[in-house]
Amino acid sequence: MKVIVCGAGQVGFNIARQLASENNDVTVIDQAPELIQKISESFDIQGMVGFASHPDMLERAGAADADMIIAVTYADEVNMIACQVAHSLFNVPTKIARIRSQSYLNPIWGNLFSREHMPIDVIISPEIEVARAVMRRLQVPGAFEMIPFAEDRVRVIGVRLSEDCPVLNTPLRQLTELFPDLNVVVTGIHRGDRLLVPGGNDQLLARDEIYFVADVGHVARAMTLFGHEETEARRVIIVGGGNIGLFLASEIEERQPTVKLKLIENSKRRAELVAERLNRAVVLHGNALDAEILAEANVGATETFVALTNDDEVNILASLLAKREGCQKAITLINNQNYGPLISSLGIDVVVNPRATTVSTILQHVRRGRIRALHSLRDGAAEVVEAEALETSSLVGRPLRDCDLPDGMIVGAVVRGSAVMIPRGDTVIQTHDRVIMFVLREQVKKLEKMFAVRLEFF
Repeated sequence: MKVIVCGAGQVGFNIARQLASENNDVTVIDQAPELIQKISESFDIQGMVGFASHPDMLERAGAADADMIIAVTYADEVNMIACQVAHSLFNVPTKIARIRSQSYLNPIWGNLFSREHMPIDVIISPEIEVARAVMRRLQVPGAFEMIPFAEDRVRVIGVRLSEDCPVLNTPLRQLTELFPDLNVVVTGIHRGDRLLVPGGNDQLLARDEIYFVADVGHVARAMTLFGHEETEARRVIIVGGGNIGLFLASEIEERQPTVKLKLIENSKRRAELVAERLNRAVVLHGNALDAEILAEANVGATETFVALTNDDEVNILASLLAKREGCQKAITLINNQNYGPLISSLGIDVVVNPRATTVSTILQHVRRGRIRALHSLRDGAAEVVEAEALETSSLVGRPLRDCDLPDGMIVGAVVRGSAVMIPRGDTVIQTHDRVIMFVLREQVKKLEKMFAVRLEFF
C-alpha cells in the first residue's frame, strides 16, 4: 500500500514508523528539515521537505498512484487543503485528516466534509478521542485501559496485578477449569519490558499488567478475580478546562448524572466560559498546584482526579498532590512519551497519551480486510482487532485448535448475532461472526490476510 503522511510530528512519525515496519510504501512531507532527516534516517521512508498542501509537492510524493493520504500537520487548514488537493487533482481513494478546532466539528456544519464540498473520509479529533479514552477508564474503576467492541458487548480490560490478587501463580488453563461459566480470556501480559501472548501453562505474577477480553456482563466479576473491587467514582475533579476537559465534563454530566463534578481552570476567562457551558459542575478558578484550591475542591474526599492541562509537569505534580491528600485514583494526560516509564513508579494510576490515542484511531482505518474496530496498545507493540469472518477466511469452518494460529495471536471472543462466546479449542467460527483478536505487532500482516476479502468471495 502506498501512503503519503503529511506532518512528521509525534503522530506522523509514529504512523509512518508503524506502516513502514509492515513493508508499506510510505512518504512523509513536512516543512521542518530536522524532522524529515530524523524520520528518513530511522526508517525505510522517503522524506520530503515542503508544504504538504501544495499540488506540486503531493505530485512529487506520488499522489497520482497513492492509496491513502494521512494529514496530521499542526494546522487544521493545511490538513483539510491537503485532502482536498489529493481528491480533486489526484483522486486519492482514502483521505484522513486530524482536525483540532471544534468549530469545524460542530454538527451544524457537518455537510462541510461531504464528498461534494471538502471530501475527507475520516476526521480525527484528538481532543474528543482523548476525552472518550478517559471516559472509558472512568467506567471501569481499577482498570488502566478499557476498550469496548461489538457495540460494547465485549470489553478489553487492562489491569495491574497486586500481591493480593487471588489467582497469582495459577496456570491460566486452571482458571478456565475453576471458573467455567466466566466469559473471560487473558490475552496479553506485560511483564517487565516484554509483552507476550500467554499460553495455557503461563501463570500470572504480581506486578504484571494484563489484558483480558470479557463479556460485558462478566467484567465486574472478572475485576474481582484479578484483585480489583474498586467502586465507581461518585466524586470527580477535572483539572484543565480546555477542549478535552470541557468535552469530558459535558460527557460526565450527560452520561453519569449522579457524579458530583468539579473543574479547576487557571484562566479566569476560560473558567467563566466553561461555567456557562456546563449545567451541574462546580467550576473553580485557580492553580491546581495551589494547596488552597485543592482543599476548596475537597480533593481528599474525591475518588478520581483527572489532570488534563496542556502542561505535562502540571498534570503530574497535581496528580501526585491529589494522591498525597487522599484521592483514590489519578488519571493523567502526558504528551511527552519520555515520562512514560516514570509514571507508575510515582503512584499515578492511569496515563492517557494523546499521540497514542490518535495513532490507534488512524490505524483502524489503515488496516486491510474486514476490520470493524481496532485499538493499538503499548506504543504499537500489540493491537486488539474486531474483524468480520468471511467465508474465504482461513478461520472459518474449523475448530480453533486446528487453525494453527501463529505465536503472538489469540482469539479473545466471538460474537454471533447477539451472543458473545468465549472461545475454546472446539469453537468453530462461522461466516459473518465478529472475532475479537489480540495480536502482537509482528503478526499483524498475517491477521490482515486471515480476514482479507478474496476474489472467490464475489
